[in-house]
Amino acid sequence: MGLFDFFSKDKKKSLDQGLEKTKKSLFERISKAVVGKSKVDEEVLDELEGILIASDVGVNTTLKIIERLEERVAKDKYVNTSELNNLLYEEVAALMSENKSEDIQSFDLPTDTKPYVIMVVGVNGVGKTTTIGKLAAQYKKQGKKVLLGAADTFRAAAVDQLILWGERVGVPVVSKGMNADPASVAFDTVKQGIEEEYDVIIIDTAGRLHTKVNLMNELSKIRRVQQKVIEEAPHEVLLVLDGSTGQNAAIQAREFTKATEVSSLAITKLDGTAKGGVVIGISDEFRIPVKYIGVGEKVEDLQPFNKMLFVKSLFDKE
Repeated sequence: MGLFDFFSKDKKKSLDQGLEKTKKSLFERISKAVVGKSKVDEEVLDELEGILIASDVGVNTTLKIIERLEERVAKDKYVNTSELNNLLYEEVAALMSENKSEDIQSFDLPTDTKPYVIMVVGVNGVGKTTTIGKLAAQYKKQGKKVLLGAADTFRAAAVDQLILWGERVGVPVVSKGMNADPASVAFDTVKQGIEEEYDVIIIDTAGRLHTKVNLMNELSKIRRVQQKVIEEAPHEVLLVLDGSTGQNAAIQAREFTKATEVSSLAITKLDGTAKGGVVIGISDEFRIPVKYIGVGEKVEDLQPFNKMLFVKSLFDKE
């Protein structure tokens, strides 16, 4: 099976289009950095370091990439600037491959866990509820029985938005409205999921500022009440990050991974930003599986993340 075989041409096209702003910004800057230069030298690498950091790859990950390039240049003695893009591609691909987390190729669920409970966390505005709706649509498309829980009860808009997604997708939503106890909503959702034999349960949680201690305490409480119904729940804690915020997304990832046991990541809104390099930095730093990326508004624009596919698309490699 080829690398792209599990992706339709339309999905490949949407990934390419979703990364267009990042690609344009990155390679325009690199082109300017090598104007009038025939070989990759210290000055070019210094310029490249600044470019990668400006593309939100992150300081630590950028330094790793530059060190690898320095070794290549020292070894080969003379590297033409026309080779720089290929060298950069090879080193980024090598770095990403070192993250041993397994790429997923579809929206399949574990066959030995039913219901499979996903708790979704993240700050307001990152596309958390929309991601839940798109996931629900994908699972429903596979014939799965899906139940949603509206445990983000601090904003009426969040509850209403999840209910709208439920209606749009055709899946039920457990809701007690605004200001209800989030843990109570989570408990009732998991209980109903067991009683009515659902395949997958997705629970939305409040997205107040990640620096608030009470939010983190609340997430712990929501986890505990789920475990009263299913000892292993939640089976997955999915952190949703907004790729368009660049390094702020990485900061949020650090805060949430300190506060709760995050097991997977979704990085949204990559189509509207030149900061797609943040995916490379987050994948390298956290070694938590980036499970999904969002490259557009349509349901199918939430895609399973494949590290090598992402790098190939970023560098226009076939």
